[in-house]
Amino acid sequence: MTDERLPLYQRLRDDMLAKIAAGEWTPGGAIPTEAELTKHYGVAVGTLRKAVDTLVQDGLMKRSQGRGTFILRPNFEGSLFRFFRQVDAKGDRRIPESRILERQLESPAQDVANALELELSEKVIRLERIRQFDGATLYHEDIWLPARRFEALMQIEIDDFGNLLYPFYESRCGQLIGSARETLSVESASPDVANILDLDAGQPVVLIERLALGYDRTPLEYRRSRGAASTFRYQVDIT
Repeated sequence: MTDERLPLYQRLRDDMLAKIAAGEWTPGGAIPTEAELTKHYGVAVGTLRKAVDTLVQDGLMKRSQGRGTFILRPNFEGSLFRFFRQVDAKGDRRIPESRILERQLESPAQDVANALELELSEKVIRLERIRQFDGATLYHEDIWLPARRFEALMQIEIDDFGNLLYPFYESRCGQLIGSARETLSVESASPDVANILDLDAGQPVVLIERLALGYDRTPLEYRRSRGAASTFRYQVDIT
């Protein structure tokens, strides 16, 4: 297990997350029973339940009465629905179409290396992508990935990349995204971004920075998504 200074239930939690990250346990499937896990780890059932409770509270697992505890796949596309209007003429939400403009193997800038916890000597794969809705470009994305984990992406034709990247990362590279942190800010559109988004240079755009993590909390993807501020909305239900 992990750091011996941590409470036992936290070490159990980290070990279970490591099993998911390593592919031993599969998202969508059930974890072993309490009896199996207490025997495997040699701990009391209360300690095991506390570890699983933290994973349930974090939205990484879900208990199903009479069936067991299942590993969840987070809905990362849902965050963009919160931020940008993506509805058709009937008011139904749709996932935008995606297109990779460029793929490069390069050395990371300092801020990218810091985000992905890489040395400057390591390589990253940079994807430039646009996401379109009814023919209009809704937002522009720069995406960076550690090359040593995602090298298989360099062998795939750009046109073969799907709309949703995270299932693609899993099927082609064996890398599972378990959680993400997002930061929102507003900036002026650069000439290049303005041209892509059909804006005037200097117009406000919303920047969403996302750091996606593996189930074991390893940084796997850093992306910057920019969309016109005029299409941006944020809604919070307070009860």
